[in-house]
Order: sequence, then structure tokens, then C-alpha cells
Amino acid sequence: MPDSNTPRRNLTRDNDPGFIRGLTDQFKLVLRLMGDSRVPFWYKLLPAGTLVYFFFPDIAPGPIDDALLMGLGAYMFVELCPPHVVEEHRARLRGEAAPEGGEVVDAEFKASPPQE
Repeated sequence: MPDSNTPRRNLTRDNDPGFIRGLTDQFKLVLRLMGDSRVPFWYKLLPAGTLVYFFFPDIAPGPIDDALLMGLGAYMFVELCPPHVVEEHRARLRGEAAPEGGEVVDAEFKASPPQE
């Protein structure tokens, strides 16, 4: 019989979002990175190519699993993107403020009265 002083194991991981949530977060991250101008164009061809393969799987010879290829393409795309850009988008997806040190311009805006 376990002792009452023995710490109990936590069977759930606090930082693990779960399989489905992880997939949706990865998909949203890829979409955000595809729209970011700081990510090189050539990197954006990787997820675009995997998407083309998803709809036309006969273009590649041999038995390649579609889901594996899609996951690998998304993973490689995120890994190739600039790390500071990836972290910025991950923070925003979690609902946090973007990490400091980004391209933020501190300025004031003054509206002038319309001229006649």
C-alpha cells in the first residue's frame, strides 16, 4: 500500500498539447510562416511541394506514405525558417506577446487637420 508521503506521479504532461492540438498548431505555424516576408521564397517551396504531392501522389515513384511526407515537409520548413521568426509566430499562436528584439519601430503619429 502506498505511503501518504510518497509523491504521486503526474500522468499528464502540462506542456504537451496533445496530438490533435499539436497538429493544428503546426499547421497554423506553417501558414503564418508562409505569409511572412522574412522567410526566404525558396523555403516556401517545400510546403507548397508537399501540398502538390498530396493532391498528385503519382508524381513520385515508389510507395511513399502521404502523411509521412506531409509531416516531414512541414517539419523541415519550420526548421529551415529563421529561428527568431518561428519563435515570434509560436508566441503569438500561444496568445503571448512577441519576443523582444523584433523589428518594432517606436514612433508617434500626429494627424494634421485637412487642408482646404
